[in-house]
Amino acid sequence: MALTHRSLAREIGHAHNQRLEFLGDAVLGMLIAEMLYALYPDANEGDLSKRLVALVNGAQLASIAANMGLAEHLQLSASEEEQGGRANPSNLEDACEALLGAIYLDGGIDAVRPVVERFWRAQATALTAAPKDAKTALQEWAQARGLPLPEYALISAEGPAHAPDFVIEVRVDGVPPQRANAKNKRVAERLAAETMLATLSD
Repeated sequence: MALTHRSLAREIGHAHNQRLEFLGDAVLGMLIAEMLYALYPDANEGDLSKRLVALVNGAQLASIAANMGLAEHLQLSASEEEQGGRANPSNLEDACEALLGAIYLDGGIDAVRPVVERFWRAQATALTAAPKDAKTALQEWAQARGLPLPEYALISAEGPAHAPDFVIEVRVDGVPPQRANAKNKRVAERLAAETMLATLSD
């Protein structure tokens, strides 16, 4: 179930991974918070939160899913397969969290902890300084150049109520707009800001 995309579930009447993804998201957040609390005893709540966001964002989850080799095991409909579903970061992100949720249901928190330790500890240890939020960094970039503040526009909101998909576009004067999608608007805005920052040069 953890690796079954909703597109295939509709075809075969099999449960898909969205509920497990919801559970896995919460389990991962708790274990990463626990890890950061131990790694950085002098960090305040704000700095710990920034590190947490950096470790559980969509790009990080998709990268870890790829490291786990989940792409080749995704259960997709033919149409989703044709559209490049195995390389879709959103599908990989969902599968990663769903897998953690499944492990939690099967074995409890002690079964999930070593998986999180294996795939996240190196990144967590490398965050010796709390990363700056992408939206804040983009705002500072624009202000430093005398530009208006970035604007975020909702392009679309699709999908069922329990698993929406928001597409957000960020716009800064003189810079090509960038889009990102996520399950809530705030995350989509942050991802769009990260995408734009990656295109900028000092």
